[in-house]
Amino acid sequence: MQGEDLQKHQDITDISHFPDGIDLIITAVERQPKQKGRYLISFGEHILSVHEDVMIKYRMLKGYTFTKQELEEIVLADEKQRAYVQALKYLERKQRTSKELEDRLRQKEFGYAVIEQALQRLEREGLINDELYAKQWAEQRISSHRKGKAWVKQELRQKGVDNLLISEALAEVSQEQEFESCLVVGRKKWSQTRGEIMDRKRKTGAFLMRRGFSGEQTRKVINYLIREDGEAQENEEHFPFD
Repeated sequence: MQGEDLQKHQDITDISHFPDGIDLIITAVERQPKQKGRYLISFGEHILSVHEDVMIKYRMLKGYTFTKQELEEIVLADEKQRAYVQALKYLERKQRTSKELEDRLRQKEFGYAVIEQALQRLEREGLINDELYAKQWAEQRISSHRKGKAWVKQELRQKGVDNLLISEALAEVSQEQEFESCLVVGRKKWSQTRGEIMDRKRKTGAFLMRRGFSGEQTRKVINYLIREDGEAQENEEHFPFD
């Protein structure tokens, strides 16, 4: 049976069916079809799929001999490499948090220890950094997407970022930056709202709160908009929204 056909009938990363207590000689080494960077290592009728990096590290060349115990070590090394490669693929489109990568690798059915080592390797290489991610996310979402800190805090929590890192990231965004973003979206909502002044205040305030701005920021923006419109001073909001 050819290697490509054999892939349909057995898991070629599983060596449980390999014989114990004998030397296993590599009889062929060939690229794995449609699997970039992977090779099929044949031990007679038994076939094992490994990543190119693993094959090179363990010198898996035709004519070389391995025991089943040695192959078990190689399979584990290959699983770690596969987890790492999967994580790199997930990082190709955009930056991710550690938790997002962990969830992705769990979906691919990698074990906890393998995932942990893959994440540690990515951290060492600077490819994942939750602290930097949180700071960049907070800055972008507040300054460019006009979201409030409460909204951003919830987003980062959903992405699995540690609460301390979230707090530190939000602290780097000034009250003035958040106020400016709140004012931009508040002014637009205010101009679109019709009715009595109280109705406009209520609708605009509720809108800003839903976007994650604090009651204090919302109050300041509404008062600013009232003054911009030249409304009477008694129409200003003197208490923060709940």
